[in-house]
Amino acid sequence: MAGTEGTSNAGGEKESREKLVFLALCMDFFILIPETAAVILSGSATLLSDVFKCANEMLASFFALMIIRRMKAGGKFTYDYGMGKFETLTRLITGGVMFLSLCILVLFTIHRFLSPEPFNTTAAMIGIPLMLIATIIDYHHWHTFHHRAQLDPSPIMEAQWRLRRAKTFSNLLVFLALTISVLFEHHTWAHYVDPVVSVIIIGFLMVAGYREFSSSLPDLFDKTLDEELQIVILQELSSSFDKYEEFHGVRSRRSGSRIYIEIFLGFDPGQRMGDVQEFASALKKSLENKIAGSVVSIVLSRDEKTPP
Repeated sequence: MAGTEGTSNAGGEKESREKLVFLALCMDFFILIPETAAVILSGSATLLSDVFKCANEMLASFFALMIIRRMKAGGKFTYDYGMGKFETLTRLITGGVMFLSLCILVLFTIHRFLSPEPFNTTAAMIGIPLMLIATIIDYHHWHTFHHRAQLDPSPIMEAQWRLRRAKTFSNLLVFLALTISVLFEHHTWAHYVDPVVSVIIIGFLMVAGYREFSSSLPDLFDKTLDEELQIVILQELSSSFDKYEEFHGVRSRRSGSRIYIEIFLGFDPGQRMGDVQEFASALKKSLENKIAGSVVSIVLSRDEKTPP
């Protein structure tokens, strides 16, 4: 009964995450449609930059929704590490699309700097109320996802609340840019507000794209644990050095929200198997409590060489 209840609670958590991401994705879509119309009618560089940024963020949210639904569907023993790798791969794809968008935006913004145009009031009529609404919505999603990430830590929830935080400030920036352009539309310098803000949004995209690549590549190639986590393992082993005879090394890998750790230990051949199992179980439990999201395996080994 306890196991069934735990499974039910886990399913409820995943359904809640799925609902949050799906609702946020729908709101992004309904904001994107009128904003795209405003870009077509006005040719605003600022709104165009925000449309590309919003489209990339929707792609990231769509991938997150796919991952959550795949996790909900099960298949735990089909690909033990595969879903985490898929999560990392989707982040790389999102980063690649971001850099492709950057190339288009940079060319368009340079053109607007070289040939500045008077501000189009159509962009203001649609964009100002739209960006105000989008700012309020994304601010709400930012705090909702952040709260969820604290209750149920995962890379998806962590990425989503950071995404919503960036969208909130970006929307506010576009809102202020459009407002300033309207208030000072008769001044020549106001013609440059649009491409200048576009450059700032391009900066947001560059930082986000770099973050996706820099955080995903190490996990995709199975980078070993950070030094502080390795120290935790070594401290745990040193406090129990009398319980085993040989230490052959540690092998680790990340897969999504999970950290898989294999510790290779050698024991005295004359030692009772029951004592070995008791120590291995205690070590596993202690490390999994100290390293969040970890799955620890104690591997018995008599090989003098470090495992491949």
